[in-house]
Amino acid sequence: MTLIDRVSGSVSGSLVAGIPSVDIDGTPVHLIDGEDARGIISDASEHVSTKPLAVVSINLDHVHHFGASQLTARHVEPDPVCDGLEWLNVIDGAPIAAHVRRVSGIPCPKLSGSDLIGPVLDDAQEQGLSVGVIGGMPDVTAALRARFAADWPRVRFAGHWTPSREALASPADASRIAAEMKAAGVDILLVCLGKPRQEKWIAQYGQATGAGALLAFGAVVDFLAGRVSRAPSWISDAGMEWAWRLMLEPKRLARRYLIEGPPAYLAVRRSIGSITLQPGESR
Repeated sequence: MTLIDRVSGSVSGSLVAGIPSVDIDGTPVHLIDGEDARGIISDASEHVSTKPLAVVSINLDHVHHFGASQLTARHVEPDPVCDGLEWLNVIDGAPIAAHVRRVSGIPCPKLSGSDLIGPVLDDAQEQGLSVGVIGGMPDVTAALRARFAADWPRVRFAGHWTPSREALASPADASRIAAEMKAAGVDILLVCLGKPRQEKWIAQYGQATGAGALLAFGAVVDFLAGRVSRAPSWISDAGMEWAWRLMLEPKRLARRYLIEGPPAYLAVRRSIGSITLQPGESR
């Protein structure tokens, strides 16, 4: 997507209109590079569009939780998509990137949350914006504040919310948290609750937070706080970052990668992968 496309989309009230996408098991995956993703998030953070922007990483875990064939196999009905948001679905993971290239011929890069967060926060610093975080443990709050103060001192750290699962599932508590975020003036909200909770929470309460951009970036809170280290670049470039994370957190991630991952991978390979130039507003 070119800058002209992005500007024309914002004028029409949409930041994702016209971005080509490939359908993978019912989810439109946008064909976009890091520079354009960064620009769209930057615009959304300044509340340029008429709807908040939700940015979602599409990987095998996403296909497991939201793929049409996977939901059918588990006899689960898909959740409705919130019409009050726009959804930008970016490629995360080697299997998704390889499939997109196979069906479209376009070599779009992998754009995981850990890849995007540094440039996004660099832009937020230049714009003088505020950033809030939901997710992670309370004991990383001090480390998060210190990281922001050291690396992005002109970003206003609006708060770190660490609700329990019970609070996240409670409409009253979740609405209260969203209202607190709006009162704090959050421009960018990092939603680090893990799939599928973070996408569902954004769909239900994202608009109420007042944030212009809501980034469903999972483990980014732990990366920023220094609690979990990222894989070396040569491992990530080889498409083996999942193995690195599995090595670091085997108990938490074994089921995701070893049990849920293979059926999701087969679902990706079986996807026809039709390309559309229409905006895709789906999780």
